[in-house]
Amino acid sequence: MLPGYSYASARSLRIARLRGKVGLYFVAALSVLAGMTDAIGFMATGDFVSFMSGNTTRLAVSLGTGEMGLALRIGALLLAFVLGNALGVIIARITGRRPLPLLSIIAALLALAGLLPASWQLPALVAAVIAMGMINAVVEEVNGMPVGLTYVTGALSRFGRGLGRRLLGERRQGWRVQLIPWGGMFVGAVIGVLLEQAFDLAALLFSAVLAAALGLISLKIPRRWQLGYMPR
Repeated sequence: MLPGYSYASARSLRIARLRGKVGLYFVAALSVLAGMTDAIGFMATGDFVSFMSGNTTRLAVSLGTGEMGLALRIGALLLAFVLGNALGVIIARITGRRPLPLLSIIAALLALAGLLPASWQLPALVAAVIAMGMINAVVEEVNGMPVGLTYVTGALSRFGRGLGRRLLGERRQGWRVQLIPWGGMFVGAVIGVLLEQAFDLAALLFSAVLAAALGLISLKIPRRWQLGYMPR
């Protein structure tokens, strides 16, 4: 046996690996939810629900072209997203940093967005955007690695930088897993397109069901692992 190596340390390493694997599966599922919701919102209304980089560019363009009505609409969505992130952290703290209450509220907001009449498009969008802001508080990191659920630019950037270091001969861990949220969001977006084509904005009800299901699945995740995934 190697010096300083023990059964306890081997067990701790196995647990850490399992915690990381479970966390990444959870991240993948949440990214599917985010991608699906974003695609449904975009297809139905032309507005992004979780991709705020795109909405920021659209806000700048609308201001530059003098489309003040569109600028106000997109500005409202950006504010709703920020509010959703803030509420996510607050609710997570109030409920003891547990995914289930947070995902239950997200599911309720998405269900509301899917059930509102077609003439209430903006309120439906705002509800969905708040939900997508809140989802970022469900998982913030996995085994010390930061993850993004509603945006993948950072994930692709970290993957690209990791690839560059690997080509230079450096051996660092974790860069490959950055493709997991990207892949989840891509798959979710494809599903969202198909659902929107069949159900229009009411397809957000499927997002609500998925959010609720993930909340129930989170009950199977050990409590200590939940605390490690969520914002402190």
